[in-house]
Amino acid sequence: MPDSIQHTRTEKLLLEAARTFNSTLEYEELIEMVLRLVMTAVGSEVALVFRIDHKRTNMRIRFMKSSDFKMRVFHRELGQGVVGWVAQYREPIIINDPANDPRVDTDIEKLVDTRFRSVISLPLIGKGQMIGVVEAINKIDGEFTEQDLDILTGLNNQIAVAIDNAHLYREVKREALEKDLLYEVGKKLSGSLELDELLRDILSSLRQVVKYDAGGLFLIDPQNGSIKSISTVGYDPSQDDKLQLKIGQGLIGYVAKTGEAVSVTDVSADERYIEANVLTKSEIVVPIKLGDRMIGVLNLESNDSNAYDHRSEALIEAFASQAAISLERARLHKSLLQGQRLEEQLNIAREIQRSFLPRSNPNIPRYDVTGTNISSGQVGGDYYDFIKIVDGHLGIAIGDVSGKGMPAALIMASFRASLIAEIRNNYSIRTICSKVNSLLCESLDPGNYVTAVYGVLDFKNHIFTFANCGHCLPVVLRMNGEVEYLREGGSVLGVTRSGVYEEQALVINPGDIGVLYTDGVTEVFDRRGEEFGLERLIEVVAENRDRSSVQIQDAIYAAVNAFAAPEHVFDDLTMAIFKRLDG
Repeated sequence: MPDSIQHTRTEKLLLEAARTFNSTLEYEELIEMVLRLVMTAVGSEVALVFRIDHKRTNMRIRFMKSSDFKMRVFHRELGQGVVGWVAQYREPIIINDPANDPRVDTDIEKLVDTRFRSVISLPLIGKGQMIGVVEAINKIDGEFTEQDLDILTGLNNQIAVAIDNAHLYREVKREALEKDLLYEVGKKLSGSLELDELLRDILSSLRQVVKYDAGGLFLIDPQNGSIKSISTVGYDPSQDDKLQLKIGQGLIGYVAKTGEAVSVTDVSADERYIEANVLTKSEIVVPIKLGDRMIGVLNLESNDSNAYDHRSEALIEAFASQAAISLERARLHKSLLQGQRLEEQLNIAREIQRSFLPRSNPNIPRYDVTGTNISSGQVGGDYYDFIKIVDGHLGIAIGDVSGKGMPAALIMASFRASLIAEIRNNYSIRTICSKVNSLLCESLDPGNYVTAVYGVLDFKNHIFTFANCGHCLPVVLRMNGEVEYLREGGSVLGVTRSGVYEEQALVINPGDIGVLYTDGVTEVFDRRGEEFGLERLIEVVAENRDRSSVQIQDAIYAAVNAFAAPEHVFDDLTMAIFKRLDG
């Protein structure tokens, strides 16, 4: 073919590629277009495309034949065949005698149902990075030539960029879908109180988020720590005896014992695996926890190897976090129906409340941080937490639920689960508050609500960003004696879906002290009916500002107790205090 004609044909193909690739960002649709274009460009019977995925241990290859133009998929081990060779050595190759070339994989011939006569394959390079391989098989008219290689090389960059962009779009779209599904699943699970029904709902709802072929939800008996309640799908009933496990047995028992998630890409290579489904090739098991307490284990199995990556694990763990509170609510509801004594119910609620409070104060550079919850003896709805977000950022939360007893403890648990889940999904504080408000509006009865403050302390840049959701006014006492009141935020949580929330950032200077508290601190009355109030709280902090955060906290508690009338009925007293030590 004369050079001028070849040049004109290549230009037309490049223009056609640009027009075609700009018509869609849908990944599967784009790959079909790429396969068609490759076959048209070099006149081949078959085209293959492989995109490098560092999360996979094998090659997922899409191919198309000119006889029907249907895209199909097969898997091969990394490095196999001409595709694997090009992916490994990153060099283009033309083979016009495949029968005598050891790089040609005869199993691939069987998979595409085509005897190879000629092959041309080259790496896809986009933005200087190797992203995959494109390959054409069996030139319809003769053998592949250097001109065919030039044509594919000319298309290379457009194909690579288009595939890269479509993959990015697919990932962003998938993340948005996953968040929406988690939100909807959370709403669904929050409405169920029957334990058996809830177990079925959890496994059914999970399938909307993560693909699996067999799975089970295993609950731990809190009386003796054994695995007791079981709900499964996808297993042969004749294998039920293999699912009756004890703590420590199999992958499920291992997670129940250690509380650590496990993902196995090839179950045949893991001696802990107990075969209950002959088709299973990979498995993921995550703990279901309420605070630090193990409730159960969520197990998913796939007929595909390496089915679950780090992203799947994070998604399943977020789902398990939502399921935990629903399971505990269902358990508590069942206990109520069985007529347990009120004191037993209160003990459970106290345990729930205690399990959500920090076990220790955070240790962060250049800050002194502490918190406390002093119980009044009744089960209330006070809550505080220190939440590790990313390096250099500490989440600080405090909240108070309307009411007392078991209902308040359950609402507090629901609030905490929603808050933690949304912190994982969002960075914007106002968005987190808005999402938590929507979730609580779905699950709370009229008249119930939560007041809260959530903030993030950037202890590297010394900025505290917060939103106050109808809570008692936190204060920042400046080194020069000035006081800033943390008002910005929005309405109480769980009352109206139309609530709008704002966030505010404050610079924290050396010597500044931030105090978050519940009404059990300020709404304390003396014999004359006078309230302890915010001004007295500020005075105590100012008088003790040179002391440690724990000492300031103790001074507040002592002042409140000394002020209160003997007959005063105390509420829970909860505080979170942070103090910047130096520059």
